[in-house]
Amino acid sequence: MLEENQPAVRYFTLKRLAGKMEDDADVIAARRSIAKTGWAAEILATQDPGGWWAGEEALYRPKYLSTNWMLLILSDLGLTKENPRIAKACDLWMSRFTKADGGFAMDGSKKGHLCTTGNMARALVRFGYADHPAVEAAFEWLAENRDKKGGWSCFGSGRNLDSWEGMSAFAVYPREKWTEDMKSAVALGAEFFLERELHRQGDPYEPWYRFHYPVHYYYDLLVGLDFMTALGYGRDSRLQHAVSHLEKKRRSDGRWNLDALHPDVGGSMSEWYVKHPKQMPTPFALESVGAPSKIITLTAMSVLERLKAAQ
Repeated sequence: MLEENQPAVRYFTLKRLAGKMEDDADVIAARRSIAKTGWAAEILATQDPGGWWAGEEALYRPKYLSTNWMLLILSDLGLTKENPRIAKACDLWMSRFTKADGGFAMDGSKKGHLCTTGNMARALVRFGYADHPAVEAAFEWLAENRDKKGGWSCFGSGRNLDSWEGMSAFAVYPREKWTEDMKSAVALGAEFFLERELHRQGDPYEPWYRFHYPVHYYYDLLVGLDFMTALGYGRDSRLQHAVSHLEKKRRSDGRWNLDALHPDVGGSMSEWYVKHPKQMPTPFALESVGAPSKIITLTAMSVLERLKAAQ
């Protein structure tokens, strides 16, 4: 976790697990190395000078290789708008995806879309745009467009655990910026996930029990534990099913594996891809499936640290 070949993981390990402050010399050195070495540097090296990846015409396609997906990953790796290449890409992203209703959506859409708004708002906050008008409007959109009973619907099929992106966005949004509507949206959303113990919705769904990265717009138990503990719900006993699963998946050497890459789907969605093979997204990997994962291990240990702090 502290190896210097992946400074993004080293940076977050020092801060989240070792308790180092942002002005610590080792933290500063790791942060400065993120754009120079490792995964982030490799992704930046493929960026077009115009600010996009895989083509200027569409920032959302091809999945999962184009600008939208690369920026989501880079936001997880600790880069910010202080890097001019990130700033250029984010300016392009916001100019193309910001909609009149305040939400974000992919090219060609006229209205905000939950998965895109939640993911993009989370990433932009991490990049340092929490005070940008488009980002502030996106969080207002998330609060306004939640279900009155709690939770969201990403694909118009009703509230569902897969519609987690709004919760993850609020998990990184500064609390002092939360309105009363936002507080209500998060509280009701949390109850929606908790009453289902992060996993109970319909028949058992095996992909939720596998850990993935990148997660894109997919859900799994580690995704749920990550945003729920980050939002401060670590003391709720209804997390125990997911926590038990997390602990069982820990290797004897203390690490966790990367179980699968998306699209890792089951049921009708799997059948749909069989019938429409040209619509199958291209998986994107930073690490090897079935092997110990720095990112999964970092996320899992961050969750356990939050759970310990909540007791």
